[in-house]
Amino acid sequence: MRLALVLGVVGTMLAWFALAALPCVALAVADGVGREEVGFAVGAAVFALVGLLLRRLRDPSARLNRAETIGVVSFAWLAIGLLSAVPFLFVGLSPVDAAFEAVSGITTTGASVLVDFSLYGRATFLWRSILHWIGGLGVIALFVAILPQLGIAGRQLFFAEACAAAEGGLAPQVRRLAGRLWAIYSILTVVETALLVHFGMPVFDSVCNAMATLSAGGFSPNGASIAGYGLPACEWVVAVFMFLAGANFALQWRALTGRPLAVVRDAEFRFYAAAAVAGTVLVAWQLPGRLFDEGTLRAAFFQVSSVMSATGFASDDFDRWRPGAQALLYALMMFGGCAGSAAGGPKVIRWVAVSKHCGRELVRTVHPQAVVPVRVGRTVISDDVMRSLVAFVVVYVATWATVTLGLTLAGADLVTAPTASLACLANCGPGLAQVGPMANYAGLPTVSKVLLTATMWVGRLEVVTVLALLRADVLRRIRWRGT
Repeated sequence: MRLALVLGVVGTMLAWFALAALPCVALAVADGVGREEVGFAVGAAVFALVGLLLRRLRDPSARLNRAETIGVVSFAWLAIGLLSAVPFLFVGLSPVDAAFEAVSGITTTGASVLVDFSLYGRATFLWRSILHWIGGLGVIALFVAILPQLGIAGRQLFFAEACAAAEGGLAPQVRRLAGRLWAIYSILTVVETALLVHFGMPVFDSVCNAMATLSAGGFSPNGASIAGYGLPACEWVVAVFMFLAGANFALQWRALTGRPLAVVRDAEFRFYAAAAVAGTVLVAWQLPGRLFDEGTLRAAFFQVSSVMSATGFASDDFDRWRPGAQALLYALMMFGGCAGSAAGGPKVIRWVAVSKHCGRELVRTVHPQAVVPVRVGRTVISDDVMRSLVAFVVVYVATWATVTLGLTLAGADLVTAPTASLACLANCGPGLAQVGPMANYAGLPTVSKVLLTATMWVGRLEVVTVLALLRADVLRRIRWRGT
């Protein structure tokens, strides 16, 4: 891996990311909040300076190999997350808390350390939403769409970050594909904003909540999340758009451009929709009140959509719900959304393939010579791909267990530790007990916050991407330049 080349490409992304802070500078100036004005101005300057310095390392004629592509994806998410913490330092957060909040934003986790929301101006909340919105469909996809100078390297980066979304073959050129994905993403954000305003939510809050919804992020400018508005119609709107945020955006584009049957034919989406319906009914059954009461169904559908899409919004304090409802929600969180969506988690397609693989192995236990292909829809999954899927699931669960153990050793209880680790690994946000939906992560020890910050980053990159960089053969080949 040529480190100078990797950092050079990351630098180009950082330099462009400085523009993301400018709306916050303008809002802070308009509101007259001096510390935010300075914070976001300094933040933009840091992005530009670090980005331009690193960009000088890049050789435009060089081409990224596979390890370098993975390195760019990993380091870009980490660098953008850490540098995004600069504005938070100016509003009183410690370096660890600022890094936690910023990484949570860009990875669309939505786990927060903010306690008293009245202490912060609108620019801070807008920054959290901007981090979500850019991180939602993928920083890499954004920069491939607007940076033609990346050339073939851009193509590699896009497929490393969003290969599942590209599988639909929307267009032969990746930049066109990225542009179409951002088009549907933007359209849905605008539509949701308009609906929230129509049903009574303040305009600024509508913009922030819509950006957090479509990105499957979960940061709200209201300290009580969506529950703080007390607007049932808005809860239905947010719930529907959270469901869409967890669905494949490439599939949604095809549906909106004259191919609606593509949605029905997609095996992953059918499973995702069926799980959402079944989850809603089962969770509603666990709640007090009548099963088909509007309020019960709304609360159940909202939280099911929230955890399946890994958004993390809350319309109720589900930490007070029955253990059965809580268990169902966290089982659905482990599923995640569809491939090619803004959602975190392992993704539904993997679980579908692995479950069919397990079924095939049961058949072979009785009929060792049977030839039973694993099919997802019309696609036959090869044994090589199947081995990688099984390995991913094992590594994912092992990572969850390891982080849970680390949190427990740091002093967390046996409810907080597993739910906080899963919420951060799946980029969902709220856990239970100390980190419940109406609580936050501020009370955790510093070592736990550092561990969970790393967990959010690893989870957003789906674990294997980061672990691949730690292989001995990759580490041995790291050099500054060369061929």
